[in-house]
Order: sequence, then structure tokens, then C-alpha cells
Amino acid sequence: MVKQQAEIRKATNQKVKMTPSEAIVETLVAENVKEVYGIVGSAFMDMLDLFPTAGIRFLPVRHEQSAAHMADAYTRVSGVAGVVIGQNGPGITNMVTSVAAANQAHTPMVVISPSAGTPTIGWDGFQEADQVSIFDAITKETVRVTHKSRVADCLRTAFRIAYAERGPVLYDIPRDLFYGELEDQILEPHQYRVDSRGSGDPASIKQAVELLKGAKNPVIISGRGAVDADGVDAVKNIAEHLSAPVAVSYMHNDAFPADHPLAVGPIGYMGSKAAMYTLKEADVVLAIGTRLSVFGTLPCYDIDYFPKNAKIIQVDINPRHIARTHPVEVGIIGDAKSTSDEMYHQLQALLPSPQENRACLEKISKRKEDWEKELVDLAMKDGNPINPRRALLELTKALPENAIISTDIGNVSSTANAYLKFNQTKRHIAALTFGNTGFAYPAALGAQLAEPNSPVAAIIGDGAWGMSLHEVSTAIEQDIPVIACVFNNKSWAAEKKNQVDYYDNRFIGSDIEAPDFAEVAKSMGALGYTIDKPEDIASVIEEVLKKRKPAVLNIFVDGTQLAPPFRKDALKMPTRFLDKYKHLDHDVWGK
Repeated sequence: MVKQQAEIRKATNQKVKMTPSEAIVETLVAENVKEVYGIVGSAFMDMLDLFPTAGIRFLPVRHEQSAAHMADAYTRVSGVAGVVIGQNGPGITNMVTSVAAANQAHTPMVVISPSAGTPTIGWDGFQEADQVSIFDAITKETVRVTHKSRVADCLRTAFRIAYAERGPVLYDIPRDLFYGELEDQILEPHQYRVDSRGSGDPASIKQAVELLKGAKNPVIISGRGAVDADGVDAVKNIAEHLSAPVAVSYMHNDAFPADHPLAVGPIGYMGSKAAMYTLKEADVVLAIGTRLSVFGTLPCYDIDYFPKNAKIIQVDINPRHIARTHPVEVGIIGDAKSTSDEMYHQLQALLPSPQENRACLEKISKRKEDWEKELVDLAMKDGNPINPRRALLELTKALPENAIISTDIGNVSSTANAYLKFNQTKRHIAALTFGNTGFAYPAALGAQLAEPNSPVAAIIGDGAWGMSLHEVSTAIEQDIPVIACVFNNKSWAAEKKNQVDYYDNRFIGSDIEAPDFAEVAKSMGALGYTIDKPEDIASVIEEVLKKRKPAVLNIFVDGTQLAPPFRKDALKMPTRFLDKYKHLDHDVWGK
């Protein structure tokens, strides 16, 4: 019946009678929403009942935090805004962390947020919370449904802002407004939102092109915006025309093909030294689709690589991000692909022949070769039982080129930044700068749903796995064949490294005792493997890829082989003044 009404609306372009639940579901259908993530609740059951007939799959998770991580990754791979829903009160507040993560990741998302019914708002009733206030600071907008006749209109507004501002929007609807009747017309997305902002101000593009023409050492930074806009080929055209090296922004290792001669790798924590030394020499930096985040441009390996005197050209779809962290010479508000295409056309007019720079190519090649050798040498040092870098090296070699890899936050997960190389876009799904643990596995599930035929693996520490392993049940129930690669060093290793460097090996709260993760996985119906030899990683990956079932690899790695602290900028050696704490002063134990 709902589909028939949709056909009638499209044919007559007139308002028809429907329930609010039908209006919401038909708007989701118009937005090409195929999956909605959450946990079943009475607040939205009337709408949920329509999903199967409408062709929408409800993905029940084990914890609502996982729902928004799944939707986040689904969006990054598919380009379609993810949709999550939960019971009013605790179901929605359980999503705070993952929605905040999506907000900092600039991922379009709609959070359908049932709230207390209009007759009881403000009585502190069962499962009541001021969800709008809670989510106000971690979404692009909170949209409130004030009347049943506005349900579709408000949902259109939510999608419009989510896509325009690249982030989550809360769609708050009192639970009684799913019921009743109304007359409305379901619009198609092109009737109420525009996906592209075009190529930006022509005068600014002309100024940018003149800067690039005169640059002696131009360097390009390609970011998430280039991936989302399908603009990486356009970035490649500019790079090849200028013979300019290309770095990728922090944890967006898929923003430029790693096998390209001009690729120098990722910047940011545990990135590529080849990228850092190259960027340090730049006189003009073209940053495309990146906000140049503070954390993503901090010094690393004691290299203060972000150039102090270079002229920066920054292209971003969101005007809030232009020059937010670094002063720019030219700021361009525009779509990464459209702007790059226009820049390339103007460069061709000013410089008809591509600029050949053999010396630059040779320097890039040598730096990449040196960095690769350093990475392999570090990985081949013995560990007890496995050097975590060796495990990362073997894992990345074993996975096929089209694999999607999600990474959590933590010592080993972040070290992966140095080892992950991609030649295709939408392959790297990282936790990014919100930095919450428990991201990678549910994100991998969402990525797998977006691309069912591609292999998907998650890189997770054993601490983060404690926050994620319940979703193995979801993977089994929904037949999602993701590979969880759990790097087990029996610690919260990023924090343990801080305690090593700053607190004289006083380990408080950083050691972990856990069950046998492989056996737990088997008890849940998944494949489970325990690995304590690096030579076994490739064969296990090969076996799991053939079986195409959810799998958990419990990889024991050396807990003493740790990467540098995340936040050297935010930590100081301890000083103690009270006599009872004097023995903890670094001046005492440092002597």
C-alpha cells in the first residue's frame, strides 16, 4: 500500500493522506536509505513495522553506540547518509559518543530521536531526557518536529543540513507524533537540497593558480573531501601537471593512490617521514578537502614538518574550516572535485605542457624507499611473542588490494597509519580525531554492508575490543563476514606508554586481563584463531577470506614495543610538592 501511494504521488504530484509513520518512511525511501541501525523500541514501533514493505532493512545492534559507528562507515563507503534510531531516553543517549565521533569526522547522518510524548514532556517520566540539549553541541543541527503535519518537512530539513554541512543532524520527534493522519507530498531530494557547491569563487581560483604556477616546491595535501567528492583523479591531474608531490591528510590514507610516483604518504601521528620531509620544504601548499586539523599537523618523530612560511591554498566545502587552524593565502569554498577540475583547466591554459621535474621525482622515490626500509627494519625486530609492527606488516601484505580496513584508536591501531597503503578510495575507515575506542569493529560492519563483495578487516587493540566484541553477535545474526584483527598486548598501550615515559613505569589502570578472545568468538558462532607467530598471519587471512564468515584473530603482540605518546604537546613530567608524594617527583626518579 505504501509503495502504491508513492507511485501515485509521483504521478499526480499532489498531496495524499498518510500516517506520520508512512510520511517518515517514504521520505527515507526517497533518500535512498536501505538500512537503519539501532535497537528495537516501543517509541518507534509503528514506523518500524513499515520497514520490510518499504524495502528498508533494520539492523539491530547490541549497543546503540555501535549503531552510529556502523552508519558512519556505511556513509563513508556508500556516500548515502546513514540513519540511526533508538528508544527515547537511554537508547538515544547511548549514541552520544558515536554521534560525536561522526560529527568530528564530517559524516552526514540523521539520528531519528523519538522523545517523550507531548502530553508528558517535562514530567521526568519513564525514559525521558532532554535529547535536543544533549546533542546540540555534537551535531550540525537539532530539528524538532512540532506537529504531526511537519514530520516529512522536518526530516527533509535534517537530510538537507546533514549533506550540506557534512555531519549528523538530530531529528527529534515526540513518540505520539508517529500516529494519526495528515496530507502531504513526498518530495524527491533534488526538490529540497543541492549536493554540490560548485567550484568556488573564480577570482580565488585564478589567484591560487597563479601561486601554483610560480611555486618552486608546491606540495598537495589530499583529504577526506577529495574522497567524498570522487575528486582524487582531479587531484592527480593537478599533481601530474605540476610534478607536485602529494601527501594525504591524517588517517585518510586512501585519499591518493599510494603506488603513484608522486605519492609521499600520510602526515600526522605515526605518518610517513617521506611526507613530512617533503611538506617541510614546500613554498606553496595546496590543501584539498581537508581542514588541516591541529592534531593532524602536529610534529611527529621529532620532525616539525608543517611549513611555517609556505603560502597555503585551502579548498573546503565548509567555510567554517577555512583558515581555522593555519593562516591561508587563498581560501576557496567549494566542492573538492569541481574546484580541482577548474584549477586543472586554468593550469593547462597558463602552463600548456606538464612541468617535468626529474629531480623531484628522484627525491620522492629515494625518501619513500628509505622510509619503507625503516618500516620493514623496525617490523623485523624480534618481539615477544610478535612485534606489533611485524603483525601489521604481515597483515597488510596478506589482505587483497580492494580490502577495506577500519582502524580504532590506540597504540597499535595508530601505528598502522605508517603501514596502511591504498590505491583505491573509500578503503580506509579510521576513528579520526574524536579518538574514541570501540570504533573499528562496528565501523567495519557498516563498511561491509555498503560493499558486500569487498573483504573488510578491522584493526583493534584488546582494550577497544572489550568495547566491541558483543557486536560479533550482530555479525553472526546478520551474516556480515568482517575480520576482527585484535592486537592483544594485555594493556591500554597508548596510556601505558605515557606511564613509561612520564611516570617511571607506574602502571595504574593500564593492564588488562581478558578471556581467550578466539574461544569467545567461537562460542558466539564466529571463526576464532589465536596467533602467536607472525608467519601464521598470512595463512589465517587466506583461510578466513575463503570461508567468508565473521572471524576474530586474537594476535598476541609484545606489550613493551610501543609507539611514542599521542600527546607530547599535552603531557609534562610530574612535579610533586607535598612530602607524601615527593618520591613520585620526576627529579627524584630521573636521577
